[in-house]
Amino acid sequence: MKKEMFKKILIANRAEIALRIIRACKELGIQTAAVYSEADKESLHLKLADETYLIGPAQPAQSYLNVERIVQTAKKSKSQAIHPGYGFLAQIPAFAQACERNHIKFIGPSSKVLKKMGNKVVARKTMVKAGLPIIPGTMDVVKDVGEAREAAEKLGYPIILKAVYGGGGRGMRVVKRRQEIEKAFELARLEAETSFGSASIYIEKQLANPRHIEFQVLADEKGSVVHLGERECSIQRRHQKLMEETPSPMMTPRLRKTMGDAALRAARAVNYTNAGTVEFLVDSEGKFYFLEMNTRLQVEHLITEMITGVDIVKEQIRIAAEEPLQYRQEDISINGHAINCRINAEDPSKDFAPCPGTIIGYHAPGGLGVRVDSALYAGYTIPVFYDSLIAKLAVWGRNRREAIQRLRRALEEYRIEGVETTIPLHTKIIEDEHFIKGQINTGFVKDRIESLKLEKGLGSEDVAALVAALAFSIHKDRSAFAVIPRRKATFGLGWKTFEKGRLESGAFKWGV
Repeated sequence: MKKEMFKKILIANRAEIALRIIRACKELGIQTAAVYSEADKESLHLKLADETYLIGPAQPAQSYLNVERIVQTAKKSKSQAIHPGYGFLAQIPAFAQACERNHIKFIGPSSKVLKKMGNKVVARKTMVKAGLPIIPGTMDVVKDVGEAREAAEKLGYPIILKAVYGGGGRGMRVVKRRQEIEKAFELARLEAETSFGSASIYIEKQLANPRHIEFQVLADEKGSVVHLGERECSIQRRHQKLMEETPSPMMTPRLRKTMGDAALRAARAVNYTNAGTVEFLVDSEGKFYFLEMNTRLQVEHLITEMITGVDIVKEQIRIAAEEPLQYRQEDISINGHAINCRINAEDPSKDFAPCPGTIIGYHAPGGLGVRVDSALYAGYTIPVFYDSLIAKLAVWGRNRREAIQRLRRALEEYRIEGVETTIPLHTKIIEDEHFIKGQINTGFVKDRIESLKLEKGLGSEDVAALVAALAFSIHKDRSAFAVIPRRKATFGLGWKTFEKGRLESGAFKWGV
């Protein structure tokens, strides 16, 4: 007997991703219940949802990370399912468990899968059993600095210390020399404990400027799994993605088949359901290694939609409603080329200092093959409490050259006035000769940053001002961390990570 489609879905997120889900629900004839914090009373997603519910103060710990309040709101609104979007609670096993206990469908994988793939050591062991190549490294938690030093000597420097429960580029420390291992190990443990509620660390060999390639997978609850091709995610800064494109400039049909099959094996190995992404690193010799699995919708999903015609969010909802996949692998074809830019409210000329503020003028680009996912409008004030991602600009072209030309035109047309953004940096990147030739890797921005910089970095007065603002913020609100039960995942909130003279924005970076 076929299960009925959901009548109402609660969206446990905010801003542009909440808008994206609302639009998919409307096309499926599903009502939506939107939640919001006191800081988001003027958010655009509230204007399009069928129902809206205030769930708490601006601080995410008391609103968007409040499991009990969100579940109770879902019950109050009589929603049959919850879509978590990405970030916040999207990959927290305790949230999925709370949904399961209350007979509310979590639109994503099961809490069991979230728990297994959230533990990087368990994930590595699982992939080895599934026959996937993994990055050389330890297969268990490294207990102390002596064990870390011994493992590093065997692997050979440089190595990366990684948080077992890490993600989004956080909880990672690169160690290039043996003299650095002791200090780096203690700092990595401290960062892991602060960010994720667990000081557990493991070690991987650092590959020399690899490419970061991910495969989008869809898996229904009847055992069918397909992949929708790859995305090139090598344009990064400090392990945070800046741009993505599909197909990858380095991909061949043979390699796509091999890596795609590996992604399918990975999904089947954990009985995966719904949308997910299998992440790989590819070295200079073309050898690929399993990196991790992102058990949620990705920020950059829109470019895969543009080249395949598959609405990934609709498929997520259909899968959660126990409908079978509408596609077989042979039905998936790649048409053209698409590139995505993450537009952040940050100033690249000042070491990416955050720039929350009020939008005094706004014009989004348009035309054939241009898509903007954003909740911005003139008069909207960007809150200081959340991630700095404010828009996603994606373009499609018949080939990579046309896509780059179209992106250049769209970036030139895009106007966001009142705050600094990363638009000038994206313009610089796509004008770089190495990018145009597809000669990119995860070290591209670091290696080319001098040619991409717009002005000098932060001066001492800028740093002093930011430190003062940070100190005031911490003094004013000491509840800047939220602990989620069960996995004890602790999230730093606000625009607050200060280290070595750099104020890094985005406590809720949406992940590599």
